[in-house]
Amino acid sequence: MTKMARQIGAVAAAFAVLLFAADGARAQEQAGPAYEIVPVAEGLDHPWSLTFMPDGSMLIVELSGQIRVLRDGVLAEEPVAGVPDVYFESQGGLFDVVLDPKFKENSLVYLSYAHGSRKSNNTRVARARFDGAALTDLAVIFDAVPAKNTPVHYGGRLIFLPDETILLTVGDGFDYREYAQKLDNHLGKIVRIGRDGRALSDNPFVGREDALPEIWTYGHRNQQGLIYDAASGRVYAHEHGAQGGDEINIIEPGKNYGWPVITRGLDYSGARISPFREYEGMEQPLVDWTPSIAPAGMTIYRGDAFPDWQGDIFAGALAAQHVRRVKMENGEPAGEEVLFAELGERIRDVRTGPDGYLYLVTDGENGRVLRVVPAR
Repeated sequence: MTKMARQIGAVAAAFAVLLFAADGARAQEQAGPAYEIVPVAEGLDHPWSLTFMPDGSMLIVELSGQIRVLRDGVLAEEPVAGVPDVYFESQGGLFDVVLDPKFKENSLVYLSYAHGSRKSNNTRVARARFDGAALTDLAVIFDAVPAKNTPVHYGGRLIFLPDETILLTVGDGFDYREYAQKLDNHLGKIVRIGRDGRALSDNPFVGREDALPEIWTYGHRNQQGLIYDAASGRVYAHEHGAQGGDEINIIEPGKNYGWPVITRGLDYSGARISPFREYEGMEQPLVDWTPSIAPAGMTIYRGDAFPDWQGDIFAGALAAQHVRRVKMENGEPAGEEVLFAELGERIRDVRTGPDGYLYLVTDGENGRVLRVVPAR
């Protein structure tokens, strides 16, 4: 075979491979995505989070200060009565509602929200009884200190740990970022409290004169994703960076997650926040998103509807307007995938439902709750 013939043969073979790949891509496009997105509730006012109830209903929290009940697929016209007044401005408002581990026996729920005024506000946690229509016996159990005069960076995510203690994220208040490295305040921290709001005796900084006893971890910016994964025993949190430097971290008590000493992000002015990307005694992120995606809400998928997603992390993205799937293998990130970008909406929360489906909460004045189900 002549040299020219070999070259022609190689070109023909390469062209055949390209045709095969193109045919495969077209076939995949024709088959469509592996999921369908089904509207569950619409016309919501800045929905922020979603809670699944034992009776199959859902509580949808609106940042503006309402809790809406979705029961049997119908959104109740009247919001839940008895919700405390919240400071609703900019990023402030009503954040999370979580159920007491013994909710079936005591009907207790816990709310996180912004409290106060423009000149003096903070992240607050209250406890109340919920009868399906109203909150009663409301009691404030925790206030982050000090109060601040900025309507941003509250954190506000709540979860229960297996020992029935509470974790709460408290943001750095934006103008108070240096406070995140100081232990005499709650800003830029994750705190751990009991069901009555008390500090726990086995918290990592109990007994230190320079530290508040509720602090579990520090060096955070604005943490709007927090989950406990029973399968791995890990706590994960994600937080907003500035321009770049969004992070997912594995949260362990007593550790320092670096903000603002270490970051991959830039200040909004374009200036460098810090010359350091790592520093002794400060944790490195499990995942870094630079440029920023503005993460909000997070879940680890543990369900039967999507076997390929099992154990993967799903984080909503506000600025990027999609959900970011972080593929996990042996506890480590093994790639990422952009999902649901076709919606063109800011994703405020992501949850795994008890039915094994994925649920999305979209942001804004006409927000929605959407169910992701396998394609038929």
